[in-house]
Amino acid sequence: MMVILDGKETAKKLKEELNKKLSCYYEGGNKKCKLKILMVGNNPASEVYVRNKSKACEAVGIEDELIRLDENISQSKLEEKVLSLANDESVHGILIQLPLPKHLDEDAVTELVPPEKDVDGFTTKSLGLLAVGKDGFLSCTPGGIVYMLKNYGIPLAGKHAVVIGRSKIVGKPMALALLNENCTVTACHSKTENLKEITRTADILIAAVGRPLFVTADMVKDGAVVVDVGINRTDDGLKGDVDFDAVADKCSYITPVPGGVGPMTVAYLMNNTVTAYERSLKN
Repeated sequence: MMVILDGKETAKKLKEELNKKLSCYYEGGNKKCKLKILMVGNNPASEVYVRNKSKACEAVGIEDELIRLDENISQSKLEEKVLSLANDESVHGILIQLPLPKHLDEDAVTELVPPEKDVDGFTTKSLGLLAVGKDGFLSCTPGGIVYMLKNYGIPLAGKHAVVIGRSKIVGKPMALALLNENCTVTACHSKTENLKEITRTADILIAAVGRPLFVTADMVKDGAVVVDVGINRTDDGLKGDVDFDAVADKCSYITPVPGGVGPMTVAYLMNNTVTAYERSLKN
């Protein structure tokens, strides 16, 4: 029987766990957990994402501040702002809302966030720590997916996981995260030959290609766990990377779009922020 992996309910559970944890720290007289969100300009999509993050912070008990910067800010002024937050001991997490305007170098700005405050898990150092199995921050989409799979009691160790997509935000960290959970991992991408043959061997299939309805029924083996990372706006509304209607009957578990991976991404950002806070208390 196929089970739909409910990202909304799982995210709610994670946020409740984090709220209880922070409440205990606050009752013990500890300082507040603080997240600073830097936003350059007023991209409408970014406004929505920032609101969602702020609501999640409120639910968890994180004190968040949105720092709005002019869309014409210079590279040096933006870097100066990031460095001031990096050196502020009262700040536990720094989030740079992407995309930045085209005249700014996103990578250069992001790399200024120290790994202990990189709650998005986007920096080279965070990815490097993940690669060697150290305590870096896993980026939020892969982190949320691993949490959700474990929450549903889906075994990971020894399973063959296939990740389609190799972005530095999802594909690569997803493959590393599953490797750290003792999966046998195959990473696929646009140059992969015999893709269908590979995906049909997957116990766990992660689709993160950014192409609507890319994964079809003949790419999935019976009983597989299918996780759809895609959010594609089409004339027919939001569609994932997986043809849900065609694939669902073959799966043991599958995520819907929307309501699957999306809520988990925001919830895992909260998880990383609370972890950064806890580590700062220990130090």
